[in-house]
Amino acid sequence: MIFEIHNDILAVAVASKGAELQSIINKETGIEYLWSADPKFWAKKSPVLFPVVGGLKNNSYQYKGKTYQMARHGFARDMEFAVSRQTNEEIIFTLKNNGETFAKYPFEFSFSVSCSLHNNRLNTKYIVENKGQENMFFSVGAHPAFKVPLAAETGFEDYYLLFSKRENAGRWPLSAQGLIETMPLPFLNDTNKLPLHKSLFYKDALVFKHLVSAGISILSYKTTHGLRVNFPGFPYMGVWSAKGADFVCIEPWCGIADSVNATGSLEEKEGINLLAPQQIFEKQWSAEFF
Repeated sequence: MIFEIHNDILAVAVASKGAELQSIINKETGIEYLWSADPKFWAKKSPVLFPVVGGLKNNSYQYKGKTYQMARHGFARDMEFAVSRQTNEEIIFTLKNNGETFAKYPFEFSFSVSCSLHNNRLNTKYIVENKGQENMFFSVGAHPAFKVPLAAETGFEDYYLLFSKRENAGRWPLSAQGLIETMPLPFLNDTNKLPLHKSLFYKDALVFKHLVSAGISILSYKTTHGLRVNFPGFPYMGVWSAKGADFVCIEPWCGIADSVNATGSLEEKEGINLLAPQQIFEKQWSAEFF
């Protein structure tokens, strides 16, 4: 089912399946900022990644002597969430552990996704609660696909990414199995600007660890319309597009794909978050549209 929130500037639609954004429209300009999910390229719009981000080595992990199978980016994106709160400008979706999740993930949890509007900004908050009696290990992340180009008179190559701070950051290449290689490749060299061209993504996502920036904008010299994604406190970032497609994903992550030399142990997984019994984890990213 599709639910809507709105204010004077933005109209946003979110699906209960996967708590996935479906539309972000500026009511003043009529601009749609979210990708169309054309199945020729990629049939998703903004999947929520939980309880893992990226791929697992051999699509599995070990915990307390047992092996569990889990697909890339976890199961939440394919599950039906319940609406736990809704107003004109906010909606909260909640997923709780059940028999289906226990087969893949042996923890008692409540996972909520809050979407709320403030002027021209959409806030997305992830709330993870450990409902069990033992430590819980998890990752969580975003995967929103923003339409590029945004304006009719512009093309994909007329846009660029603007990082909020100058970066000296390598990109971490992905293996054919989607695992993080052992060494980064030189990429951003004392710059805050990355011109967009489709060949950037021919070898999969641009994966960054520990950027100094807490925001990335999609801008163009040919239009004043664009957006800025703010992600304070997210240690990993993916930037991705399907080959030849007219979108760019800006993906703040609290977690990352397994490395090629990962042990498979959930407790030893890079970027994994530990949540003590009855504790709550909250992290928010936001996007401003203009």
